[in-house]
Amino acid sequence: MKTLIVIAHPNTGKSFNHALADQAKKTLEAKGHQVVVLDLYADRFDPVLPLNEEKKAEDDLPPEIREAMQYVREADGMIFIHPNWWGTPPAILKGWIDRVLRQGFAYKFSDQGPVQLLTDKTVQVFSTSNTPKEVEENVYHEPLENFWKTIVFGLCGAKSFERRNFESIIMSSPEDRANWLKEVEETVNRRF
Repeated sequence: MKTLIVIAHPNTGKSFNHALADQAKKTLEAKGHQVVVLDLYADRFDPVLPLNEEKKAEDDLPPEIREAMQYVREADGMIFIHPNWWGTPPAILKGWIDRVLRQGFAYKFSDQGPVQLLTDKTVQVFSTSNTPKEVEENVYHEPLENFWKTIVFGLCGAKSFERRNFESIIMSSPEDRANWLKEVEETVNRRF
């Protein structure tokens, strides 16, 4: 299997998000998967959608966008890892979605409405936050779950989708983090 990991945290290599990505990668490689990691901050990905880029044919897109699309195309599974900032992924990841999961590639429209084009992908999202779970659920009504499950992969499709948020990062102990890394290992082994 081929798996794409997309991580979006500015503290490249030092954040708990990077520890999650490293654990996922290590677990996948132990299973014999081919793994591609896109570290959007380390790669200095430009999240700004240039004027009329969404209208261009794939062959006319910048090389980094065509390359990311090829990784998505070839992947059996995708793992997204990011902090929860204001109820959404960081802007750099939102820009990656805007530029890579584009109309005609990840979804299209027909006379009957939207057509999902990523229905063969297993998708896992691991997010982190400092907001208590009960506040996220009862006050904010799970904006990240809605964003990923309903908006992005509700439109693009997925063979299987799950999201796990780890909270509260700021209040977590080394034991909490070790347990969360173990959970990532178990989740990746179960889903991929």
